[in-house]
Amino acid sequence: MATREGRRFPLPKRNPDKQSRKAERTRKDERTRKQRIVRRVIWVVALLLVVCLGTAGCAYWRLDHNVSGIDLSKVLTDTDDSGAMNILVMGSDSRSGDNGDLAGGDTGGTSRSDTTAVVHINEDHTKAETVWIPRDTLVDIPACTDSDGDTVPAQQDAMFNSAYSEGGPECTVKTVEQMSGLELNHYVELDFSGFVDFIDDIGGVTITTTEDIDDPDSGFDEPAGTHHLDGDEALAFVRTRHGVGDGSDLDRITLEQQMATAVIDQVKDLDLVTHPKKAYDLASDLTKSLTTDTGLDSVSSLLGLGKSLTGIGADDVTQVTLPTETAPSDPNRVAPKTPDADQVWNALKNDASIPSSIVHDQRENPANSSNSSNSSNSK
Repeated sequence: MATREGRRFPLPKRNPDKQSRKAERTRKDERTRKQRIVRRVIWVVALLLVVCLGTAGCAYWRLDHNVSGIDLSKVLTDTDDSGAMNILVMGSDSRSGDNGDLAGGDTGGTSRSDTTAVVHINEDHTKAETVWIPRDTLVDIPACTDSDGDTVPAQQDAMFNSAYSEGGPECTVKTVEQMSGLELNHYVELDFSGFVDFIDDIGGVTITTTEDIDDPDSGFDEPAGTHHLDGDEALAFVRTRHGVGDGSDLDRITLEQQMATAVIDQVKDLDLVTHPKKAYDLASDLTKSLTTDTGLDSVSSLLGLGKSLTGIGADDVTQVTLPTETAPSDPNRVAPKTPDADQVWNALKNDASIPSSIVHDQRENPANSSNSSNSSNSK
């Protein structure tokens, strides 16, 4: 993988216009390869569920009861999933249950949103736009109701991930809707233990770095080079923040995107159709680690959503990190960058593509300089 990404091809010098077009195609090829992530993940999950449903009569029942549902009907906008929709996807860094010994660090007994993305599916289900929200972004959090029914007061200039730690999914949904102007239709959350089990089930992943990484907080300590990681090591890698780059959450997001590519490289070679036991184990671990809104808290609902998205091609998926800048009130935090952030949200509200200027102007991966020329075009 690293060799392929690191290859350099000579460009013709006789025709500047042709050279420019070829360079753009090269950048597009890199974007296309990494943009396959979302579409392939959808296919993999759908395939896992389809295979599992056929393995035994009780398999459906077991998987169906794995998924946890939460009633967010007061804050989500109902949809029949046939038109445009916005899905809030989160990874939680809760230390409860099996997560207690994972990834290092202490959350003080609370859960926080470790990774958050808004996935917009267009009206015709032919395109997907994904916006990653840095957890250190300072935002205004509206008043909301937590899982115990208690009112959580509104906050100004608060860290984005505190919406989840103090008010749970409902508060996070309301915060994203307020900052974006979007109506959210579905909620999907994956916990840490599910990620670890999933990586172990697929046989680990291979990543390549061109910089040494030593982060005592995440527990990831490896020299530059190619490494095959198990679930715990992969989790430590995506949680690395202080061991490489400038220690920002923005750099951590680029590591998550590199991991997503590595996962797809590993999964695409698995023969799940002829190995139903492996498929079932994967589907079981995934569904046990999922929490969704009640509109998706069954295998049939998840499978239906996955099937409705199979018309989205690799060239039709775009991923960006929400444009930010240093927060005026705190140099260690970021704030949505105007007007770029507004342009991103307006594109989703109007069921349009995210402007290409923003797609191209994305942060480089600090741990893999061999991809630096392409990383800004691959989100």
